[in-house]
Amino acid sequence: MDELLSEFVAETQESLEALANVVVALEVDPSDRKLLDELFRFFHTVKGSCGFLNLPRFEKLSHAAEDVLSEIRAGDATPDAATITAVLAVMDRIAELCEAVAIGEALPDGNDSQLIETLRHCYRMAGAMPAEDEGQPDSTDTNVAAPEEGSSAPEQNEKASRGATTSRTIRLPLSLIDQLMNGVSDMVLARNELSRKLRTSDASPELETAFERLSACIADMRDTISKTRMQRVDRLFMAIPRMVRDLGRELGKSIELKLEGGDVEMDREMVEMVVDPLTHIVRNSIDHGIEAPADRIAAGKPEGGTLCVSARQSGSQIVIEVTDDGRGINVEAIANKVVSAGIMTAQDVAKLSETAKLDLIFTPGLSTAHEVTAISGRGVGMDIVRANIERIGGVISLSNDPGNGLTITMRVPLTLTIIPGLLLKAGGLNFAIPRSAIIEILHDNNPTVSVNRLAGALTATIRGVRYSMIDLENVIGLPFVEQIGARTLMLVRSSSGKPYILGVSQVENHEELVIRPAAPMVMAAGIYAGMTLPDNGQPMLLLDAGGIAQTAQLPLVVEDVEASEAAAKEQAARQYYTGLRFTELTGEERVIRLSLVERVEDIAIDAFGKTAGRTHAMIEGKLIPCLRDVDVEGLKAQGAHEVTCMRLRDDRRELCYPVRHVVDIDEVPTELDLSAAYDVVAGVVLLNDVHIEVIDGFALFASALDVVEQTDMRRARCVIADADDSWNREILAPLLMQAGYQVAWGNTENSVGGDDVVLITSDSSPEDSSPEIASASRAAVIRLRNSSDPASPDDSSIYRYDRARLLEAISQAGEMQADEARSVA
Repeated sequence: MDELLSEFVAETQESLEALANVVVALEVDPSDRKLLDELFRFFHTVKGSCGFLNLPRFEKLSHAAEDVLSEIRAGDATPDAATITAVLAVMDRIAELCEAVAIGEALPDGNDSQLIETLRHCYRMAGAMPAEDEGQPDSTDTNVAAPEEGSSAPEQNEKASRGATTSRTIRLPLSLIDQLMNGVSDMVLARNELSRKLRTSDASPELETAFERLSACIADMRDTISKTRMQRVDRLFMAIPRMVRDLGRELGKSIELKLEGGDVEMDREMVEMVVDPLTHIVRNSIDHGIEAPADRIAAGKPEGGTLCVSARQSGSQIVIEVTDDGRGINVEAIANKVVSAGIMTAQDVAKLSETAKLDLIFTPGLSTAHEVTAISGRGVGMDIVRANIERIGGVISLSNDPGNGLTITMRVPLTLTIIPGLLLKAGGLNFAIPRSAIIEILHDNNPTVSVNRLAGALTATIRGVRYSMIDLENVIGLPFVEQIGARTLMLVRSSSGKPYILGVSQVENHEELVIRPAAPMVMAAGIYAGMTLPDNGQPMLLLDAGGIAQTAQLPLVVEDVEASEAAAKEQAARQYYTGLRFTELTGEERVIRLSLVERVEDIAIDAFGKTAGRTHAMIEGKLIPCLRDVDVEGLKAQGAHEVTCMRLRDDRRELCYPVRHVVDIDEVPTELDLSAAYDVVAGVVLLNDVHIEVIDGFALFASALDVVEQTDMRRARCVIADADDSWNREILAPLLMQAGYQVAWGNTENSVGGDDVVLITSDSSPEDSSPEIASASRAAVIRLRNSSDPASPDDSSIYRYDRARLLEAISQAGEMQADEARSVA
């Protein structure tokens, strides 16, 4: 009896999973008789079985559902949404009871009568069941299905029996399947080792024939046992239609669901591990992604949203994508949440690229929901999803299109399977790669192959077709090992479909590979699909061709060389300069000539100040005018401590250009794609398919004239002779710096240049005052006295508190030196 009960529970649970989709499909098309019959047969079967097993609650629930469905099948009514919801509620209660029986717990409390009454009430509201029938004994035989129109009851029972007949099956514990799989894996390894030894010995033809027969038998056994662990992705998709239907109704959203790739097979253990992450992603797409009907109409979209869940096999991995046509992710909102939560400072967030900002969605505890609901908003989300995917050796990535939708891609490995593979060597280490990822294998000394380096990137041309290329050693960080002979070039498939060239030391062998999951830390690198055991029994890592290209950010190029020659000539005709791409404090992305940028550095926010409406920064002891205002208090409130600055210089002046962050260095065409001069912008160029504004260096420095007028960067530098004098340090030096002069200290001739103005404070006669500085080079000397009155009629010194005369003297000295320098030139 216990075995019968376990069999009943297992079959009922499997049927419930499959029927959830049937009920949802029936709601979409109530006229589909096939779906209605399938649903009716389930309740009829459960009712008949549970009567024998003495399960009265099962029998009562299934009997009530069978009654309603029998009336519907008789054509008395069409199932509406309320009736379908009530049927689903009954199925959920049966599922709860099955779960309790399966784990040996007491059946959960629940008012089954209320569920049944709700079901009958919904049916009555549809205008099918008379109210006076309520509570009356059902006229339908509890063990016989209601006959279809035009057929007798015995005929209908015969049809139902034939419909339920399936291929003969047997239930086995999963642990036994695992033992079988491990056993066949060991057999494959032994077969590979025997093959290697036969290749190195003089085996007789009879022995080789026997080995081939053995290999064929092992291959058949391997394929058969592997299939016992494989399961169609349909099972993974089974609960999604019901979930979309229920959440859509709860949130008042109309959603069209598309499921693709259900016939793809993956390890049943992987199916179980992916269910929870996929469920969370789908719920997020419905709740956060797809907008309410009114919002979609206002945005010019159809009232109903679209959600597509697809699966496909890519090499030794399964790629599962969830795509919606909703609002996408507001990257700036995510960044602001991270800052407000104190996880990162605004300055650190501002330095992130758009991709890095998008990945902030995986920050633990982060939630963008405005309120906590039963669906989302508790801050436990995408970080857990990524952790679960990475725990099984997978990778998750996002493709965001703000305003138009989001695609979430999960790549999970095929574990505990046996695949054909190649063994290769790179950097002195052995690796494996699935044979399905390889298109062609060549050597770099092949006359049809040409390897070139363009702008630091490798390309390989094979029979007139150019491909992007990368060496495996560079990806993994291994040294190149000296070798005899040519290197091997493998044309491999990427996840995007475009092939590329992977350079390795050599390909050593091909054999059947037993795939095992690798450690999460190894899989996090993104370039491995697992580990494998070759015939020598030594573990080696299995390469993921698609992951290598993605991790290395390889620009995949496949082009016909001859067809692109004309475009190349046109490209070569254009002149380029090196530009620095950056983002303004106000968010615009622009580019400036790199030659104008002396350096880029982070300046402490306290170094910025504002005088007479003009912003300046104290850098290396001197005040440098800023070309952009810096909201010091606002940045401090956001937790920022530094501001990224570009320090610009022409032949005379230095300027500070505060920015949000520096993006990259690009080769910028001299010719603008669009001339649209305004402010300090010259026009627009196209970089990486993005329109970028170009800074006009001439206009930039010209606009800074009024900024630097009061701090004119003259050629003259003021050198104060006595650095130990407190008056010099506390009063004279600040005066000179406020006037815009650079101040230096020195007591020897080595510290003084010919363009400097030396300031000497002394009451002594000119002949006795610092003769070594006075005679230094061609430096002009200005002497300051403590007394307001001159010592004699010939005393040319200046009273140290006569500000106007002091600054005039310095200015005249600087101009005289500049004129002298020009005349010498």
